[in-house]
Amino acid sequence: MNPKYLFRFIDIELEQWAESPSRKPLLLRGARQVGKTTVIRNLAKGFEHYIEINFEEHREVHDFFNKNLSPDEIIENISIYFNVPVIPSKTLLFFDEIQACIPALSSLRFFYEKQPDLHIIAAGSLLEFALQSIPSHGVGRIRSMFLYPLSFDEFLIALGEQELIKYRSKHSAQKPINDVFHEKLKNYLRKFIILGGMPEVIKGYIFDNNIIECQRIIDDLILTYIDDFAKYKDRIPAERIVEVFRSIVLQLGGKFVYSKASPQSNHYQIKEALDYLVRSGLALPIVHSTAAGLPLGANTKPKNTKMVMIDTGIAHRLAGLDIKSFLSSDSVEFVNKGGIAEMFVGLEILKTNSAYEKRELFYWQREAHNSNAEVDFLLQKGIEILPVEVKSGTKGSMQSLHLFMKEKNIQVGVRISLENYSTYKNIIVVPMYAIRDFLTME
Repeated sequence: MNPKYLFRFIDIELEQWAESPSRKPLLLRGARQVGKTTVIRNLAKGFEHYIEINFEEHREVHDFFNKNLSPDEIIENISIYFNVPVIPSKTLLFFDEIQACIPALSSLRFFYEKQPDLHIIAAGSLLEFALQSIPSHGVGRIRSMFLYPLSFDEFLIALGEQELIKYRSKHSAQKPINDVFHEKLKNYLRKFIILGGMPEVIKGYIFDNNIIECQRIIDDLILTYIDDFAKYKDRIPAERIVEVFRSIVLQLGGKFVYSKASPQSNHYQIKEALDYLVRSGLALPIVHSTAAGLPLGANTKPKNTKMVMIDTGIAHRLAGLDIKSFLSSDSVEFVNKGGIAEMFVGLEILKTNSAYEKRELFYWQREAHNSNAEVDFLLQKGIEILPVEVKSGTKGSMQSLHLFMKEKNIQVGVRISLENYSTYKNIIVVPMYAIRDFLTME
C-alpha cells in the first residue's frame, strides 16, 4: 500500500464487492474532493489491469458511447484506445466524472446484463444532477455506495492510533475511560473538528504537521466549490449559491430560515440554491420528525429543516474562527453555541453507516407557547426510537430530552458531550469522540 494512502472504512466494502460473484456495476457517489478517485485507485492495486477514463479529460472516448450501448463494442474500443486488455475478473474499469457523458451513465445497466463478470465502477462530482436526467438509471442493475470526508476514527488511524481506538472500544457507561486517555482523545477531537475530514487536508496535517498550511488547503477547496457553482448559473446566479452556502454556517444549530440566507433574493432562488448544495453533497439536511412512530421519515415536517455542511473544517474557514482560542477552549462551541458540535455528531452518524446506505438525519422539536423543546437527533435502534442530545461542553441541562422521553414513553436517552462515559438515571452519556463505538454497539 502507498505509505501516503489514507485508510478508509469503505476500502473493506470495496474489496468485498470486488470478491463477490454476484456483484453489480458500482456507482460511487459523494461530494467533490472527498476521495472517490483515490479509493478506486487503491482498489485497482489488486487487479492485473486497470483502465481509468476521466470523461472530462478524455473527450474522444465519448464517441464510443454515442453510437450504441453494446458493452462488447464499448469494451473493445476502450481496450484498443488505452492499449490495455479488458479481461473479466482481471481488469478494473473505472469511469470517472461520468456525469460529463450521460450515455456512459446509461450504459452501466447493460454491463450488468451482458458482462456480469467485468469489474466496473463509475463516479462523479455532480452525479446527482446527471441521474436526474435519466428516467431509469438501472434500478436493480446498478449498486450505489456513498463516500463522505474522513471520519474521526479514520483520522485516528491515519495518526497511527489504532491501539487507542481498540482501548476506547472496550469502554462504556459502565466502564469509563481513564482520564489520561480521555484528555488525549478530546485533544485529537478538537484538532479534527478544526481540520475537518477532507483527505487532502488530513494528508497535509499527517505528513507536514502544519495546521496553518491545512487552512490554506481548505481555502483552495472552498474556491473549487465556488467555481463549480458557476456551472449551475443557467438556473440561478452563482453569487446566490455562495450566499446560501455561507448562510448555512451562520444558521448552524437552528432551523434554516430562507429570509436570513439572502435578503435580496426571492424564495425560489434560495430554494434552488439550497437544492443545488444538497444535490452536490455540500449541504446535508436534518429533517424535523414528529416521532409518531417508525420509520422516522414517515412523519416529517420538511419546512422545519436544519442544515449542516459536509465538513467542519470548511465551516470553520467560512466562519473565520480563531484557531488558537478554539484549541485552548474546554468546549467546541461555535458561533451559535453548539452548532459545530451538533454538526460533527450528525456527520459521524452518517459516516458510521455502511457505505451502501444513504442515511437521513432527523431531529424533534416542539414549538408551543412558553414551552419550546428540541432533541438534536433521533435514531432508530432496532424497533425503538433513540433520542440524542448534543452538548458542546461538559455542562447543560437535559430538559428537552426528558420532556421528549416522557411524552413519547421512551425508556432510554443519550447525551453526547465532552464528558467521559457515565449515566444520569436513564440517560447514557457518550463521549463525543466515541460515537462510532456507541453506534456499532450490539
